[in-house]
Amino acid sequence: MQFYSQCLFGLMASTLPLIAADTSWFAKDPDQLLERTCFQTGSAYSGNGNLRSDVAIVYGIDKGLPGRIETWRDHGYRIHVMTGVSWGEYQDYLYGRFDGTNREDEAQTERSGKKVGHGGDVYYMCPGENYGKFLCVGVQRALDAGAEAIHLEEPEFWVKSGYSEGFKREWRKYYREEWQAPHSSPDAQWRASKLKYYLYRRALQQVFDYVQDYNKKSGRHVRCYVPTHSLISYSTWRIVSPESSLAQLNGCDGYIAQVWTGTARTPNVYRGVRKERTFETAFLEYAVMQNLVRSTGRNVWYLNDPIEDNPDHDWHDYRVNWESTLVASLFQPEVSHYEVAPWPERVFGGHYPHNVKKEDRKAMPPEYATELQTVINSLNDMNQKQVEWDSGTTGMGVLVGDSLMFERGEPVSSDEHLGHIHGMTLPLLKRGMPVTPVQLENVTISNYLSGFRVLTLTYEGMKPLTPDVHAPLADWVKKGGILLVCDDDKDPYLTVRDWWNTGNMHYTTPREHLFEQLGITVSSENLGKLTPVGKGGVIWLKENPVAFTTGGESEKQFIQAAKLAVSKAGLTWKETNYLKLRRGPYIVAAGLDESTSDPVRTLRGRFINLFDSELKVKESIDLTPGSRYFLLNLKEHKEKGPTVLASACKALKIKSEKQNLSYVCDGVPNTPAVVLFRMPKAPTAVAIDSQPLTTVNYDQENHLLWVHFKNADKPQTLTLLF
Repeated sequence: MQFYSQCLFGLMASTLPLIAADTSWFAKDPDQLLERTCFQTGSAYSGNGNLRSDVAIVYGIDKGLPGRIETWRDHGYRIHVMTGVSWGEYQDYLYGRFDGTNREDEAQTERSGKKVGHGGDVYYMCPGENYGKFLCVGVQRALDAGAEAIHLEEPEFWVKSGYSEGFKREWRKYYREEWQAPHSSPDAQWRASKLKYYLYRRALQQVFDYVQDYNKKSGRHVRCYVPTHSLISYSTWRIVSPESSLAQLNGCDGYIAQVWTGTARTPNVYRGVRKERTFETAFLEYAVMQNLVRSTGRNVWYLNDPIEDNPDHDWHDYRVNWESTLVASLFQPEVSHYEVAPWPERVFGGHYPHNVKKEDRKAMPPEYATELQTVINSLNDMNQKQVEWDSGTTGMGVLVGDSLMFERGEPVSSDEHLGHIHGMTLPLLKRGMPVTPVQLENVTISNYLSGFRVLTLTYEGMKPLTPDVHAPLADWVKKGGILLVCDDDKDPYLTVRDWWNTGNMHYTTPREHLFEQLGITVSSENLGKLTPVGKGGVIWLKENPVAFTTGGESEKQFIQAAKLAVSKAGLTWKETNYLKLRRGPYIVAAGLDESTSDPVRTLRGRFINLFDSELKVKESIDLTPGSRYFLLNLKEHKEKGPTVLASACKALKIKSEKQNLSYVCDGVPNTPAVVLFRMPKAPTAVAIDSQPLTTVNYDQENHLLWVHFKNADKPQTLTLLF
């Protein structure tokens, strides 16, 4: 490759005309209406938050909200508003200043009498009948300030709570019976969780209804979203949340999938080893969140966090784990909207780790700042129609239900590390198979299971909330699907009072009802074998899937059954030690550890690694164990003429003439910017705000131009002359 330094072009400031462009705030992006990327901030506008996403989500519904909104709107951002549903500075509600009634007994309370909170008198709430109405007062403030969407985040009810007087009142109204201590029996724990699930759904519906009424009166279309952790995260952390049921509420437009290093690094067990598996856990978390909205018409954003809530890690840790979660999110090609950072000010303005002396804490490395902004801008281009997997067997899913959150407390809890799910996912994912958690409650939606050929299911650690899911599941099997059931029928929560053993139902386990719908009985001689059902069939392993996390013979037994299911579904069993997905001109790839011993997969071609702050051309990429890649494949980038391929700033074209190209560029001040162009020929001069640049290189072989400069505290005009 031949590189020519721009300093050889004899730049003269006198040859560079001033460009008459209004850059007092960032130039209008015609695609901003698509709301491809967003970030959330509790602060007024600052340079450290200037990520140039389409949307700024301004946090809080206090009296200072309108002023904060105005600062971001003045800088060209679309405006959404977010507030906490389960906790916040809601003392007016607590102490009766809202409706004259003291509500301190609605704070979530543990068995010991301790309130669950964030310090001081900021508590997680057990939402009473007026709680949603209280939130509407602050939401109205956001509506008056012109918010285009409302985000009600994290409806969370801790499993360890359920002992407040407010919760006891709600129990008596809901069940028409006296409250029972949740720890007193599996039945009481189950019923407590179902009530917690209902209470936050009720509170959210109150706010959604309020916004819909406002829309009717005003003629506006303000949307409502719920930023929430994944079902896997909440189940692991022992929190109950409405999850899948929210998509069925009137006025709910979708979710933000709050998945990041902090959730994904929670250790799990595979082959008997407990450790962090950030990439694999994030892969499953993002996948289950996509399955909340698939076939519903709702939208979902994927959150990525360049650091995390724990301030005691160093920048290397943050960077490696962010790359893992980012890549995991990109393996869901149906999603192309992203929240690129919560609290960007703590990212670009923070010093870490906090568990060392203040003078030893480090600011963000410049190369990480460049990498982040490059990726953030590339995420605007993820709505690609061409999608192609290069991996192990596809078309496989694992059914998961919201009741995973219901069996997590005393007196007996499901597996601490969620082994009843990970036992059926990690053995497949580690073999390069992009297995997907499939939301059980959504199988009643038309065509929801289309695209899946093999599904695994257990009622260990979860139960179907209604019998309605069994008919469509049986219909899917009869049409050719293969259902692999892994269950020993010994879960103590089988004895709780619910639909399968009340009224006209007399089943010991909901599995029996499912098998009745399938029209089968499975004898002991046929365990582990295929029982035909229509064009499909069922394989029953009478084993607790937690055993599959121990490795050895237990894992082999599961894999043998999975191979049989894949074969009977007409698929080919394929194992790889990597995952690779093409999304238009982009390649997402991950090398897997704890995987097969096959040779390392090598990609050959001409690639730009978007995790490389220099954006150099690479002709080979090795997918070694633990490697993560977000690549631009130059061969597949079809746009002709001068084109911005990647940039560590927002770069929008404002002038295009034969001898003069101009772009307005904006990013986080004092961070190194690079703009990579595809350019048929080298420019004769390059300048930023009419100041000549010498940090410019042209690759004649690949027709690529790199322009380096520093982002400023205001938009800058980049000019190229030919």
